[in-house]
Amino acid sequence: MHFTNRAEAGRLLGQRLSHLRGQHPLVLGIPRGGVPVAAPVAAALAGELDVLLVRKLRTPGALEVAMGAIDEAGHVLRMHPDEVRDAASESAWTAEVAAQGAAIRARRRVISGVRPSAPLRGRLVVLVDDGMATGATMRAAVDAAKRQGAARAIVALPVAAADALAMLDGMADEVVCLHVPAWFTGVGAFYEDFGEASDAEVVALLRPTTPAS
Repeated sequence: MHFTNRAEAGRLLGQRLSHLRGQHPLVLGIPRGGVPVAAPVAAALAGELDVLLVRKLRTPGALEVAMGAIDEAGHVLRMHPDEVRDAASESAWTAEVAAQGAAIRARRRVISGVRPSAPLRGRLVVLVDDGMATGATMRAAVDAAKRQGAARAIVALPVAAADALAMLDGMADEVVCLHVPAWFTGVGAFYEDFGEASDAEVVALLRPTTPAS
C-alpha cells in the first residue's frame, strides 16, 4: 500500500476512524509531518486539530536511529534504559536531550502565535503521525497525553513497522494503522510525495479559519 501524499493518507485514516465521529475527538498531529495527516483526520471526524510536541532523540553518527524521545514537559523516554553506557555516550545523550528540548520550545513559540494549546484532560485524543519506524516518538506522545489527563489515547498511523507497533501494546487504548508491511524500509518509501513538511505549512493548517459571512 502506498500513499500519494500525507493529505491522502489522512483522508484514508479519517475513513478508518469513522466510528469516532460524533465524539468530538482532539486530533493531535506530531510536527511536522504528522500535522498534514492529522488535518484531514480532524475534518473527517468533525474534531479539533492541535499538535503534541515530542522530538526523537537521535543516535550520534546514525541520526535516523532513535535512542529515545522527549516531550514538551521535559519527560524523557529512553529506548534501552538498561544499556550500559560510557561517559562519552552519556555526554552525547545529555547534549541531545538539551538540543531537542530547545527545539520543542522554539516550535511552541511559533505555534503559540497561531493558537493556544487545547487542554487534554478528559478528552478523547487521537495521536497522528505520518508513519512510525522505531516507535520512540509515538510512545513518548502517548505517555505525554496520559500525563496530561487524556481519557483515551488512540494512535492513528498510515504505515508502521510491525516491531514498533508492538511497543505500543499496553500503552495506547487503541491503535489504528492502515499498512503494516512485511518489509519496512522507512516511512518515506510508502509515499509518492514525502517532501519535508515546513513550519509554515504546520502553522497554516493550525490557523483558525474565519467562517464565511
